[in-house]
Amino acid sequence: MNNVLRTCRGFVLFYNRQSIKSVQRGFHSTEPCLDKPPKVDVVSVDSFNNVKEKNKKTFLDMLKVYRMEKYRSGHVEFINKAIKHLDEFGVNEDLETYKKLIQVLPAGKFVPQNYIQSEFMHYPKHQQCIIDLLQKMEDNGVIPDWEVEDMLVKRFGPRGFPVRRYWRMMYWMPKFNNLSPWPIPKPAPNDPYELALLAIKRISSIDIESEVKVYKTKELEESIEDTWIVSGQSPDQKKIVANHPDNIPIYIEGGFRIWLRKQSIIYFILRTEPSPAIKNEEEEDEDDISNFRVPFFDKPIPKKSDKIAKKKTVHEQEDGTIIAVAATGTSSKNSLLSWIRFLEKDGNPRLTHIPILFTSKSPLGNVEPLSELDESKKEVEQSKQKVPIE
Repeated sequence: MNNVLRTCRGFVLFYNRQSIKSVQRGFHSTEPCLDKPPKVDVVSVDSFNNVKEKNKKTFLDMLKVYRMEKYRSGHVEFINKAIKHLDEFGVNEDLETYKKLIQVLPAGKFVPQNYIQSEFMHYPKHQQCIIDLLQKMEDNGVIPDWEVEDMLVKRFGPRGFPVRRYWRMMYWMPKFNNLSPWPIPKPAPNDPYELALLAIKRISSIDIESEVKVYKTKELEESIEDTWIVSGQSPDQKKIVANHPDNIPIYIEGGFRIWLRKQSIIYFILRTEPSPAIKNEEEEDEDDISNFRVPFFDKPIPKKSDKIAKKKTVHEQEDGTIIAVAATGTSSKNSLLSWIRFLEKDGNPRLTHIPILFTSKSPLGNVEPLSELDESKKEVEQSKQKVPIE
């Protein structure tokens, strides 16, 4: 052929050996442009389920690997998936982890250019994703710092919805952080004994004279179990027991559940019936207008009564009088009986003459230790095996 095809700096020249016929602009590449292999992500949204050691180090390593990708995509899906696994990896109360999740979004890409874009939530999926992240922080009691604000402003501008959410959090969360009069360490202890001490101190704080004591059942000869008992009682409650008649029983009610952050403990109360109220015989009927008096011009009629009412203590409520409160290691009836024996020796000798009853008013049902439940199941299985099948 006389025509020759040559490529030079992006131009394709079609010429004849004698004369040039035409010149056309073209593009030359050694790699195929249409048949590109699919891009494989180093860290995908399903990688959180495939991790064996789930802790803070592995979680931050996964975020670091994802951020090192040159052409990464799916920021919103990745952050939403990571938020669901925060509790599983134990980083739901770590501020550094939340900062790393915010840094997954590139800075300067989602900033609105005018007020219309900012008010109409420019890039709504990305903004809602970070708002959910801030909500997760608030649910776990994590207070952000000023560095979080700088990260949000760089990504969504000073009028972005995540920045407004951050401002509301910084106004309210520091106010409520130390507002509780019963401070609890963060995180709360997992030991039931320490939780029982915190719970009984909180319940008994209604009376400043209340004493919280710890008893060991092994010190009692009549005890069957070996456990601890945390009891709370005040001098006023001991006086109520000393003046309690012998023919009126005292009830042990429980267990009731009290929450300390994300941990809970079961406690019991020693309660008696409320004392009868003294009625005033000369009490006026408010609906009687036969002797109507104007309070600004007429002198008030003094009320006369020969009866003297004793001032009630804070432990005497309308539904009953609380005598003591306690939490035990096993929450069983044997431990509660040991608790009564310790109260008899510790300033309540009249409990030996007063009938004490166990009630079934517990919202949790019958409270029994796991060892007793296992033994009862074994007995039932053995009885089934002994019964002949005809």
